[in-house]
Amino acid sequence: MKTRSNYWHLLPYIRPQWQNILKGFLGIIGYVLATLTLINFAGQLSTPFSQGDVVAIAQLSGTLGAVFLVRGFFQSIQDIYMAKAALRVAFNLRKQVYSHLQKLNLSYFQTTKAGDLSYRLTEDVDRVGEVIHKLFHDFIPCVLQLIAIPIYMIYLNWQLTLATVIVAPLMGVLIAWFGERLRKFAIKSQNRVSNLSAILTEVFSGIRIIQAFAAENYEISRFSREAERAFKAKYHTERLKAVQIPIIGFLEAVGALILIFVGAWQISQGNLTVEKFFSYLTGAALLIDPVGHTTNNYNEFKQGEASVDRVFALLIIKPTVEDKPNASPLPVVDGKVEYRHISFAYESGEPVLNHISLLAMPGEAIALVGASGSGKTTFVNLLPRFYDPGAGQILIDGIDIRDVTLHSLRRQIGIVPQETTMFSGTVAQNIAFGQAEFDLQAVEEAAKIANAHKFITQLADGYDTWVGERGVNLSGGQKQRIAIARAVLLNPRILILDEATSALDSNSEALVQEAIERLMYGRTVFIIAHRLSTVRKCDRILVLEEGRIVESGTHEELLALQHHYAGFYAQQFHQ
Repeated sequence: MKTRSNYWHLLPYIRPQWQNILKGFLGIIGYVLATLTLINFAGQLSTPFSQGDVVAIAQLSGTLGAVFLVRGFFQSIQDIYMAKAALRVAFNLRKQVYSHLQKLNLSYFQTTKAGDLSYRLTEDVDRVGEVIHKLFHDFIPCVLQLIAIPIYMIYLNWQLTLATVIVAPLMGVLIAWFGERLRKFAIKSQNRVSNLSAILTEVFSGIRIIQAFAAENYEISRFSREAERAFKAKYHTERLKAVQIPIIGFLEAVGALILIFVGAWQISQGNLTVEKFFSYLTGAALLIDPVGHTTNNYNEFKQGEASVDRVFALLIIKPTVEDKPNASPLPVVDGKVEYRHISFAYESGEPVLNHISLLAMPGEAIALVGASGSGKTTFVNLLPRFYDPGAGQILIDGIDIRDVTLHSLRRQIGIVPQETTMFSGTVAQNIAFGQAEFDLQAVEEAAKIANAHKFITQLADGYDTWVGERGVNLSGGQKQRIAIARAVLLNPRILILDEATSALDSNSEALVQEAIERLMYGRTVFIIAHRLSTVRKCDRILVLEEGRIVESGTHEELLALQHHYAGFYAQQFHQ
């Protein structure tokens, strides 16, 4: 059972805003004091009203107007600084969550819906910010009024106050009861909306496949089912709120009727003057607004608690691969790579790699071939520490890669994937990806080596051309050459090529292959290959099967063995 709200986890984000909160709180104190002054002067109006003294009424009205003006000034101070504090809390929380997500491992993102993460970083964090804003800007002032005004009312007549607050405990119990149920409904509602967001992300990124398979009706049906669930969850929340409002309103009306009855009785007994009763009524009237706001705010806090839970659920996830406390930067390496008795399995699954050992010398090009699921991609993913092996060591120039910082390790490993990812920005920014400032001349030189300079200069704005979402404005060959230029600019000593030409037409493949050969020169290279025509010139070819290296040698040596590699080669070239 949940015993402590995750709102407590917001304290480290709230504390740095103490100066803004203090200024806002001083504004709140001024606002509450001005409100008490209003109550006092409002009571004084009863005598000139009963006597028809227009001059006295005008003087008191002017005084009340001045008090309202002062009250409004303090309210603006409160609003400005509390809003600044709340927005800064939301900003810092969003930045912290985003930074934390960047440190999580590939395995987490492979099992998590991108739409759900987007929703948590946007809608849920915004909801947390709104709740904090309401807490500072609305809830605290209302609570202070609910404390200060009743104290003043007790001073005016404690018997009348006692009669008025008879219904308060019942209201408090009901508000808490409704609030807890609203929180549970809000969790369901936000999870449903997150699922909707995840579906939209999948559909819009895969619309080509959906249309190709004529699956539009299927996706419409799937979306409709999830939208119906989201509707029901939201409807349950709104229905509960709709029941709560008239119940609380009825209790407020009962309290007002009790107030009038007891007040009249107190006046008849000579225990209360009309002037004080007038002030008392004004105080009671001024309580209605903060009571309503407090009720609404409490409801929103309970709904917002669901967002707080969802956001902090991300922050408690620990990366499985991270820097050691004493990790040091990896010095510039020659590119000697050694795998020592490496074994690996994905989260208690079957082993993917079994006691693999390999020594790659600087400048050596090594190809990895084998059937799907043989462990090729896992093998290279261990090198930049996307995962850590379950057993064994990986060394670069004799240094265990777990002893160096991830940043310094990955800055010396270039990757050209099979499917290039393009990011929002210009062509130049995509080539210089990860560099806030870059030398445009160096970018152009990298593009020339990658056979990309010519087509880039023919674009509308050259290197300043804005790349469409996921690079939809570029062909597969163009994107692949930009990826190669990206690796050239990084100038890594170690290079990973993940079947970089498999999805290209013959013309694009020739340009990309030429660029790859330039990129490979003088570097230690690991090539994942399905098309064996791309690995003939490699210094060594490793054949993987069920997570083991079953053959190793040059193209000619492996053909002469007439075994695994020769079988793959014959199958592809029908020999």
